[in-house]
Order: sequence, then structure tokens, then C-alpha cells
Amino acid sequence: MGISKIEWTEQTWNPVTGCTKISAGCKNCYAEVMAKRLQAAKVPGYESGFEVKLHPGRLNQPLNRKIATMYFVNSMSDLFHPKVPFHFIDRVFKVMSETPQHIYQILTKRPDRMKRYFNAREVPQNAWLGVSVENQKHGLPRINVLREIKADILFLSIEPLLEELGEINLSNLHWVIVGGESGSKARPMKPQWVESIQVQCKDQNIPFFFKQWGTWGPDGIRRSKKANGRLLNNRMWNEMPVLSKYKENQLLKFF
Repeated sequence: MGISKIEWTEQTWNPVTGCTKISAGCKNCYAEVMAKRLQAAKVPGYESGFEVKLHPGRLNQPLNRKIATMYFVNSMSDLFHPKVPFHFIDRVFKVMSETPQHIYQILTKRPDRMKRYFNAREVPQNAWLGVSVENQKHGLPRINVLREIKADILFLSIEPLLEELGEINLSNLHWVIVGGESGSKARPMKPQWVESIQVQCKDQNIPFFFKQWGTWGPDGIRRSKKANGRLLNNRMWNEMPVLSKYKENQLLKFF
């Protein structure tokens, strides 16, 4: 657990690490690259590299933090990977329920399994559920499954955006994040793809958060992620879902 450089969260919490690739968005997985580096550095918990591994010893980490914090859950994995048993996921959500001062962001590429999990369970009020969307073939069907789950906040992480998505059904959703790919093998993202999503969010009153251009700038030139920045049409887009009052003041300072 630690402070995150991800623009739309504050800290990460990884009670599970490791994953397997299932779609185009996984091709250049940053978590896999990081896991292999940590394995080479002999960091505890990454002895098996990017193989799925449960970490019961990390479950209580949020319990030790009293300050209200926004956590990205499993930045190094997918909580709903088939190798993560439901009884372990129960333990993860139990911690969330016991720490109502925190907000937990759970992102998956496996919404069907997430839906099955919540068929017999309620989503804690402080848990935000999201799906990754990278293209029409793999990403758009995930949205349809996500909207069938009853939760206070349902969101999309459209990153890396690999193609024009066209008209998106955003009904019953509460937040959209968009970002380009970074890294030496990054695939470019065209400005018109991003602008189309931003306009649809505006038209449907859904908060829009632009995370980054990544390795390829809006002008199609390859640079460092930092050099390309986060401006879309000359402004920052840091919109967030409507937050409960106990968290709102802190996050407004952060963002």
C-alpha cells in the first residue's frame, strides 16, 4: 500500500497481485512490467512475478489509516480474476465495510464475474465499481454488464483508448476516465476519439476525467508522458462523481 501517481486516486491497496491477459487493452500491461521489475529486485510478494497471488497479510492495511483516503484496489491485479475465490473477495469487501471513512475504486475487465459475485451481495456504499474499456469489441460489452449492478458509483476507465468508440450508452453511469497508453510500445490515441467521449459526457451530465495523452501527443508526436501532459483542448479535466460530504472537502483540495 502506498501513495499513487495515478491522477484519479490517492493510494493503492493490493490484497491481490498478478493477472492474465484477456483483451487488446492488456497487450502492454504496466502492472506486468512493474511486477517483473519487483521480482528482479526481490521485493516481497512478487517472488512469482505476475502470477496471481493472494496476500491475506495486506487485508488489514486500510484499517490502520484513520484519515479518509481514496484507494484504487488492486492496481497490480484484477479482484475478479477467476483465480481469486469469492471467499477471499468477501474478506476484501469486509474491510471496506469496516472503514466507511475511505472510498474504494475497484476496476475490472471481468464484469461478468463481478456481477455474479454481487447477485447475492450488496455493494458497500463506499465502493465504486468500474470496468476497463479500450475498444468496441472488448470494452463496450463490459459497460452493458456493469450497468446491471446496483452501486452508488459505477464508472468507466477508458484507458488505453485504442479506437473511436462511437456512440456510447452512458445511462446509469456516474464517471468516465479517459487516457492514452504510455511506454515504449504504446499505441497512439487520436484527439477526436477523446473529444467524442467528452462531448457525450457533457451532454449526459457525467463527470469526465482526462488522465493523460501518454507516449503519443495530440499532434501525433512521440514524447515522454510528462511532456505530452494532460490538457485536452487547452484545459484540464478533473471532474469527479458527486461525493459524500465527509469526503468532499478533502478531495476538492487534492484535485
